[in-house]
Amino acid sequence: MDNNFGKLYIVSTPIGNLKDMTFRAVEVLKEVDLIAAEDTRHTRELLNHFNIDNKLISYHEHNKYEKTTEIIDLLKSGLNVALVTDAGTPIISDPGNELVKEVSSNDIEITAIPGACAAINALVLSGMDARTFLFIGFLSNDNKLRKMQLSDLLNETRTMIFYISPHDLIKDLKLIIQTFGEDRNASLSREMTKIYEETVRGSLKEILEYFENKKVMGEFVLVVEGISKDILKQSDIDKWQSISIEEHLKIYLNEGLPEKEAIKKLAKDRNIDKREAYKILKSK
Repeated sequence: MDNNFGKLYIVSTPIGNLKDMTFRAVEVLKEVDLIAAEDTRHTRELLNHFNIDNKLISYHEHNKYEKTTEIIDLLKSGLNVALVTDAGTPIISDPGNELVKEVSSNDIEITAIPGACAAINALVLSGMDARTFLFIGFLSNDNKLRKMQLSDLLNETRTMIFYISPHDLIKDLKLIIQTFGEDRNASLSREMTKIYEETVRGSLKEILEYFENKKVMGEFVLVVEGISKDILKQSDIDKWQSISIEEHLKIYLNEGLPEKEAIKKLAKDRNIDKREAYKILKSK
């Protein structure tokens, strides 16, 4: 960029073990003009550990709009600013998304300093398919919305990643079991990178039983296997076979499909050969 604006650095910090701090993160936090932190007291402890003496300003959920304007003004004046959260990668279930949007729209340069992320850490520990996954984060605090969120995921085939706070663990596990069934494979990680790191793998029922009578401490990341595509396909077949083939055809004809295309589509829905569908309909 040709302007004389400063640069915004999105800096990842450790999720527990301070040895996970990268050399580059330390270097950037030393060199920027100021650091925007979710909790300045918490970040000051981190900075002290690495002998970083730099100015801090607060940037959290309750002041993000006013602070976004302030930070943009600072960047436009030529100052470089680093954004950090209490732990891990900023913006992932933490404040910062609005800031990045506004900074970007003002043609101010942004770069990210990679590092720890609890979601990715738990995913690679789970042993589940990590080629495609869906990050959910924390479920809504509203019980009705919480149930709706899970209901929308009922037929999700990708591996799902949830953040769960300690006081919600048992309640959330029970609700997730109600939605996905107790036999769904899952992995629950807590205290990652710390002394008491623990990952429990098994069915959702087994994980619930393991933690139900334990003192629940630490932040949790739950990784849940998506529904099998074979099960999902069979479920669709069963749904269509609950109505007659004539009713099935009528649905597609009412949608405006030509008869030939409608029969082809219903044959696929019912997992039968197209010629067999023609034969059944003709006999009717």
